[in-house]
Amino acid sequence: MSGRTGSGLDVATVVARASRDARDAPPELLDGYLEDLTEVSATGAQLGPERLRARHGTGARAATLGVPLRDLVDLYLSATWLAWPALPGVRRATGADAVRAVGQAVFRAADIAVTALAEGYEEAQRWAVRREESFRREFVDDLLDGRNPGDLAERAERFGLRLAGSTVVAAARAAEPVVDGGEVSRDVETALHLRLGSRDVLVTTKDGLLVCVAPEAMGEAPEEFARQVAAALGTEPTWRVGLGRPQPGPGGPVRSFEQARNALDIARRLDLPGRVHRAADLLVYRVLLRDSAALADLVDAVLEPLRRARGGPGPLLDTLAAYFAAGRVATACARELHVGVRTVTYRLQRVRELTGYAADDPGQGFTLQTAVLGAKLLGWNGQGAPEPGNHPE
Repeated sequence: MSGRTGSGLDVATVVARASRDARDAPPELLDGYLEDLTEVSATGAQLGPERLRARHGTGARAATLGVPLRDLVDLYLSATWLAWPALPGVRRATGADAVRAVGQAVFRAADIAVTALAEGYEEAQRWAVRREESFRREFVDDLLDGRNPGDLAERAERFGLRLAGSTVVAAARAAEPVVDGGEVSRDVETALHLRLGSRDVLVTTKDGLLVCVAPEAMGEAPEEFARQVAAALGTEPTWRVGLGRPQPGPGGPVRSFEQARNALDIARRLDLPGRVHRAADLLVYRVLLRDSAALADLVDAVLEPLRRARGGPGPLLDTLAAYFAAGRVATACARELHVGVRTVTYRLQRVRELTGYAADDPGQGFTLQTAVLGAKLLGWNGQGAPEPGNHPE
């Protein structure tokens, strides 16, 4: 950047003062601008495409340097008015009309130059956001799919997450998939960070689920996540939250996430009451599913005779499920099903006649209850054979 133009404009002095006025914005961002104004004031010709591309590039460079846009605009406007008295067209102008013509040309040039700056700045910011979102999405997928574990801990620090200790994952499912940047994910993430006063919690999405990854040491994080999900989705009738168990090391999040997702699947299949379901409380169902082939054999052997019931096996299966959920109390079961007690006792008797198992007998009742749970876990409804592969694992 030269000290003076041929017209006598002291470029270095103007640039230095403009930089000070703009909170010490880098003076090199003005490179070529005062020379452009000098030419515009002398000839009246506007900035051409090449000069506007240069301003566009300067705006992008300012964004990369972290210069606030307001400071960049201030730098250019300050340089414009500071240079104005010494511009050759201004100095040579005689009369108000001539000065007005020069002013229109100079300030139009300043206007389109600042517009090009802002466009370049905003475009650079958009690309930076997209790049950051891409990095974040790639990290989240690796974290929750268990890929590339070698550098997960180092990459996690970029997003405020520490993987050296144990982590716990909570996952929420709603009627509609939750998406990154959507209203639900934004509201929950903002509220969670405000409530916990910490950035050591990652809120993201995965496969339509809203996911929270937190250090085990922040024991209140999963419960607070569930509360914020309730605040965001309270009127939505089918939302649930699954809580995984704390798991150590960089591979902990993927294991805890799978547990949280399995808890959601089991709660849905069994239509468990409540909104929050802990993997630790559902281990018995995981045990049942360890040998799904054997479970399918049990379901088929015990419940197959219910196909012969008039009206199909559905009412009898529902009655058995409600009866066991009610602690084997017929009156409570009747209230849950909105039927009479005699209807419940008749259906239980019909189950005994068809299967040979009595629901009120401790041993036989246990077999029946396990078979009913297996039917729900495997998606068996009496219309076809149980499918061992149709279950959460």
